[in-house]
Amino acid sequence: MGKLILVRHGESEGNRFRRFTSSPNAALTDLGRQQAYEAACRIREQFKPALVIASPYLRARDTARIIATELAVPLEIEAGFREQSLGQLAGQPYDLVLNDPSFDRDRSWQWRPAGGESHEDVLARTGPLVDQVANRFAREEVVIVSHGGVMRSLWAHVAGGWDGAHVPANCGIVLVEHDAGRYLTVRLVAGDTDANLRASGG
Repeated sequence: MGKLILVRHGESEGNRFRRFTSSPNAALTDLGRQQAYEAACRIREQFKPALVIASPYLRARDTARIIATELAVPLEIEAGFREQSLGQLAGQPYDLVLNDPSFDRDRSWQWRPAGGESHEDVLARTGPLVDQVANRFAREEVVIVSHGGVMRSLWAHVAGGWDGAHVPANCGIVLVEHDAGRYLTVRLVAGDTDANLRASGG
């Protein structure tokens, strides 16, 4: 049996000010770096990963680098695990989502900001990638560091539906167990759900 250890990046500058991040180069805060170190310690206590794979965005790369360094394992970058595009909402406050008349809380995964991606779009992009990782490491443990929207979409992909799909808080950890090409379990093992970002990632 293999294990995918999904980790959301540490607190970024956008997270601190409750704004959708407008740049792939948004950095971690001091708290975000501390969260990444603490996530590495949790992972080391519970797992023995062979590799860390990260989104190319700086906040995820730096989180992954801290984790990979602490675990003494290689780091790979996968462009497809980049965050959901928020289009015209980039740089805007989180709360603007609730004022968008096209946003339906009960089907939030279908909501697409102007010029951006829905969570369904993110799932279509990232689902095949996580399948490839699971097939490549069928009997090993691998850490994947990404973003709120990606985490929720991957949860829905491996669980087979959106009900219960979570956006963990910064450096929250979701464990996915898989065997013989089938996903067996998906569960939050560290970090509360981020209710502020459940609809829209971050």
